[in-house]
Amino acid sequence: MAKKKSAGNKLFVLDTNVLMHDPSSLFRFEEHDIYLPMVTLEELDNNKKGITEVARNARQTSRNLEEIVGAGLGNLEDGCLLSIKGNKHATGRLFLQTDAMDFSLPMLAGSIADNQILGVVLALKKKHPEREVVLVSKDINIRIKARALNVPAEDYFNDKVLEDTELLYSGTKELPENFWDKHSKDMESWQDAGRMFYRITGPLCRSLLINEFVFYAFEKPFEAIVRSIEGNTAVLEIIKDFTQVKHAVWGIAARNREQNFALNLLMDPEIDFVSLLGQAGSGKTLLTLASALTQTLDKKIYSEIIMTRVTVPVGEDIGFLPGTEEEKMAPWMGALEDNLDVLNKSDDDAGDWGRAATQDLIRTRIKIKSLNFMRGRTFLNKFLIIDEAQNLTPKQMKTLITRAGPGTKVVCLGNIAQIDTPYLTEGSSGLTYVVDRFKGWGHNGHITLMRGERSRLADFASEIL
Repeated sequence: MAKKKSAGNKLFVLDTNVLMHDPSSLFRFEEHDIYLPMVTLEELDNNKKGITEVARNARQTSRNLEEIVGAGLGNLEDGCLLSIKGNKHATGRLFLQTDAMDFSLPMLAGSIADNQILGVVLALKKKHPEREVVLVSKDINIRIKARALNVPAEDYFNDKVLEDTELLYSGTKELPENFWDKHSKDMESWQDAGRMFYRITGPLCRSLLINEFVFYAFEKPFEAIVRSIEGNTAVLEIIKDFTQVKHAVWGIAARNREQNFALNLLMDPEIDFVSLLGQAGSGKTLLTLASALTQTLDKKIYSEIIMTRVTVPVGEDIGFLPGTEEEKMAPWMGALEDNLDVLNKSDDDAGDWGRAATQDLIRTRIKIKSLNFMRGRTFLNKFLIIDEAQNLTPKQMKTLITRAGPGTKVVCLGNIAQIDTPYLTEGSSGLTYVVDRFKGWGHNGHITLMRGERSRLADFASEIL
């Protein structure tokens, strides 16, 4: 590394898992330089075979590396420019390990790949005392070892949508007690097709988002959805009250405010994409299935319901289970079976024969699909439910949502506190990604369900355990 750099320019040593998690990470370090130890390239090579997401990313990383190294035909010791393929913001250089380094670490077993990477970082710190050398890895254990050796180590944060998931858009806003004092001047109200609208003007309107729910919980409670915003003026529509039994959807009435908001989104044909977040037992799957059945069987808006979920480990073959794709997916679909049992019992007058007939009819309209065979498909007039969506990466989420053709509604359900996919965190999950990117779009709705509604036992257990 002949060229001296300014002290503010860092040297990032990348662990293999960063490259296999995000092949574009090579172009994400702006003006800083990247260093790849030889063992990282070896590990990339070992992981390139197969059809898993990791293998695809390893191959894409190798292609990116070839383009970078091929573009800088000069001396590798001077580094290769990263500003290729239109990545003008990446002004740093890529350095590959071109010579053997003395990285004896008496505390650690030398042949393990992680320990070799740590040795390279220590050797670079000695070689370039004037520069800040930082190890970047998605592996918690190597970061702990690095700190024990006094080596700066960081997680790879670039794909994080939010630093803190507490800041994630909840889809609702509580109005302050003085709301009407400040916003009722020049207020207009009118009715259209049986729906009640208010046009309000005031300082709070600027902070609202389209299809965000607002509620006033003081004297004369009020619940509405934001339909349009222009500067300091917003149009609010009074929502339908699904907590009343007469408005029940497939026999299911909302049990709390958030469930009521969720049913308003699920039953609105103008909203194409709905995301529901919530803890276990908050009613995500039940509400979604109830509204899907009503709109498919009674209103005939959609031709069928398609339900899919991540079979963790994600992207792997769904195993040597006997039967068709539907039968292979059956063990993963316990939640669907449980909720269908509840929905079938809601009709007391039908009797056993009637219920059995309804169950058969429902079965013909619900298709269970594996995520692995989604690429290239287009769904027309379908109600697509993506369960356990927190286990999807942003890239997989994009692949799924772009399957939607005309007349299709996509509903993503998940709980970002229960992520099973390795290297995905609450901040980088595909579910967090879509909630953040879709907010404010006119055909999107999102609700975070706060309360579990399973049973007093489940509620007590979630609090106390």
